Amino acid sequence: MHPAPSIIIFTVLSGAGFGYLALLAGAHGTGHIAFFQFALGFALAVTGLVASSFHLGNPQRALRAFSQWRSSWLSREAWASLAALLCMAVVGAYAVFFGQPLPFLALLGSALALLTVLATSMIYAQLKTVPRWNSALTPLYFLTTALAGGAILVGWTRLAVVALLVLGGIQIWAWAAGDRRFSARGHSMATATGLGGSGSIRLFEKPHSGQNYLLKEFAYDVGRRHAAKLRVISIILMCLLPAVLLVFLPASLPVIILAFALHLTGAIVSRWLFFAEAEHVVQLYYGRN
Repeated sequence: MHPAPSIIIFTVLSGAGFGYLALLAGAHGTGHIAFFQFALGFALAVTGLVASSFHLGNPQRALRAFSQWRSSWLSREAWASLAALLCMAVVGAYAVFFGQPLPFLALLGSALALLTVLATSMIYAQLKTVPRWNSALTPLYFLTTALAGGAILVGWTRLAVVALLVLGGIQIWAWAAGDRRFSARGHSMATATGLGGSGSIRLFEKPHSGQNYLLKEFAYDVGRRHAAKLRVISIILMCLLPAVLLVFLPASLPVIILAFALHLTGAIVSRWLFFAEAEHVVQLYYGRN
């Protein structure tokens, strides 16, 4: 799949923002401290959501996403994100101006924030035409990434280290399983064309003499050596280095900032691979195996 920058920014930043808000519900301060905490969470979440609109052909129609909540995970994501932001805005306002917690509303906002991340992941996990994504590992990967980033920002060192290590394991598992999933599903030229009962099927001539939208968006190629190097880089930056910093350096704001910056950089590399390595079955129709 073509790794559009807007989608990478959207999924990484919104995931980190909502993951932070979900954990911040039980760890926020009061006064000016709460102001900066909630401002950071909202900045990450809203920046990610705004970035998602740049991938639309007509960004002005983004509001229509709210109309299909019965059948669309994109619509459910939109409603969950709006509800989460509204809940956490009230929680943040009370913490800033009144210095008081709102436990029930904070818990509800936390659940809605995690539901938003889950809905984002299900947009991809539901696609049977992309076997690499069509797995329970996809929502686990999205949720663990969000919680790991959130735990770093909140300053819960032990939880952050555990989440980072679990994330590393899930990411490696997802890569290993994803590399085999396309062939394991039995997709072929026969299944792509619907001519499976007509004997051996092969491509006589390509459907198009040049590039088209489907080939541009769904037939992105990544070299194996290139992908292998990026996988190592993403694991080191996203999981290992932040965990090492949090374990061996005393807890402080500079350490948290550095650990989160490394984690975010690695998450961007990981998410680029998430899209770039995804194989859509439409490739078979064009003779690609």
